[in-house]
Amino acid sequence: MLAFSRGFVSRLQRFAVNSPSSLRFLSSDAEIQTRIIDPKPGLMTPDSKRTGLIAVKCGMSALWDKWGARIPITVLWVDDNIVSQVKTPEKEGFCSLQIGCGHKKEKHLTKPEVGHFRAQGVPMKRKLKEFPVTEDALLPVGASLNVRHFVPGQYVDVTGITKGKGFQGVMKRHGFKGGPASHGASLSHRSAGSVGHITGPGRVFKGKKMAGRMGGEQRTVKSVWVYKIDPARNLMWVKGQVPGATGNFVFIKDAVYKKPDISLLPFPTYFAPEDEDTDDLKPLVAELGDVDPFIVTD
Repeated sequence: MLAFSRGFVSRLQRFAVNSPSSLRFLSSDAEIQTRIIDPKPGLMTPDSKRTGLIAVKCGMSALWDKWGARIPITVLWVDDNIVSQVKTPEKEGFCSLQIGCGHKKEKHLTKPEVGHFRAQGVPMKRKLKEFPVTEDALLPVGASLNVRHFVPGQYVDVTGITKGKGFQGVMKRHGFKGGPASHGASLSHRSAGSVGHITGPGRVFKGKKMAGRMGGEQRTVKSVWVYKIDPARNLMWVKGQVPGATGNFVFIKDAVYKKPDISLLPFPTYFAPEDEDTDDLKPLVAELGDVDPFIVTD
């Protein structure tokens, strides 16, 4: 058993008192009080940060708005999102929400994953993602989140894993021009060319663009416009492309650069009325204005 000096223990205890978010192992779990979170609508401030959602990319299509403009569309499915874990300053030292998406059988999960879901008292989920939030945006474990967490017309940031392209050359991977197609080239039309110097420095610099693995990396498309949402089917139509192949999971959150109007967003999320029938809800489309963009005005 390790033996510590009396002075070291006193300094360790003094440091734990001064920093409440560190050295949680010195206090028992019984001393940490569990916070009771009341799921009710609140008032969002400019400094508030809501949680995000996990969605499944269903593919791309195109729609025409009421003015006849063609809009490239990506369809996202918010598949049964719930809060699977809550992290508070009292226990972890920060605020965040772990969101679970989809369904998965217990036999397809590892024992630690099954133990985690049982300890939280939530059903087995296929995908988990932790979103940092502010203290006023916390939700209780088991709270349900749907597509009405976002509103049509706002901008969101979408994160996903790009399509894997395998091992590719420099022309496809980095956009190199390549060598001459006819005269002056012999079996080196798509090669990278020279990669370094001779004696000095006698090496290849780090970060040199070469052939290699392409794709399969996490990327974020920022300021994606939400065109339409369908509460009955939990579908969201966003303008443009999002990273990933069809069937992949993507993570959606409020845009960082084009911040939405806080007066229009449900905070901390949308709470459906008890008498609301989700099957009869109609899709909500973003407001496009009353001026036809194709008509040139004086």
